[in-house]
Amino acid sequence: MSDSPVVGVVGADADAVVAAVESAGGRATAGTAKRVVDESEAVVAVGEPALLAVARTGTDDPVLPVAAGASVRSVPREAVATGVADLVAGDYERAPHPLVDVRVGDRTRATALFDLMLVSAEPAQISEYAVERADDRVARFRADGVVVATPAGSSGYASDAGGPVLAPETDAVAVVPVAPFETDIDHWVLPPEGLSVSVERDETAVHLLADDRVVGPVEPHEPVRVTPAGSIAVAVVATGRSPFPPA
Repeated sequence: MSDSPVVGVVGADADAVVAAVESAGGRATAGTAKRVVDESEAVVAVGEPALLAVARTGTDDPVLPVAAGASVRSVPREAVATGVADLVAGDYERAPHPLVDVRVGDRTRATALFDLMLVSAEPAQISEYAVERADDRVARFRADGVVVATPAGSSGYASDAGGPVLAPETDAVAVVPVAPFETDIDHWVLPPEGLSVSVERDETAVHLLADDRVVGPVEPHEPVRVTPAGSIAVAVVATGRSPFPPA
């Protein structure tokens, strides 16, 4: 970074972060993710929605998450001043967190940092799902849904559904059934390249979700294809929390 780097601030409580940037000797600009990414050398994303918005811009700039979850070594709000000072001083490591693209046929596309999910539109309505990789059928099962989580998202909903927590540098995704009809069912750690999930039989409408957004409906036998989509560079500072929950 330059001696007085321009640091973009996205999300809630922007005034406090702007003050921290300027106190550390940087120049701050606050606004929407797209605007600040175009104007900045680094970005502070306050809150999970802000982090997701920044990730969707495709920026290569280092991003410091604040109060955005431990899975991305987020800085707690009470440590903002210290974390921002390290960012401005260049005292951090860049940790790439993979993104995935998801495509439904030729009509729908989205990018996810945490996870994507096929889920029944009505609660407790079971449908049948399939997981495939290249030409191999990985699994077929009945459940309320299926979640595909990146390492950054594996400690969230996928973990709550019984899936593994992946280390940030893992080049794979976790595929986990949501409330499966069978009580003894596997979950899988798979490379994202060539992966697809689909609805084989539906008893209600099934929707595709990508991170915090509802992307749209998915029809039976319509493959939802997953591909790697680069990464976001998280700025890891001393006050960032571990991605693994405490014992």
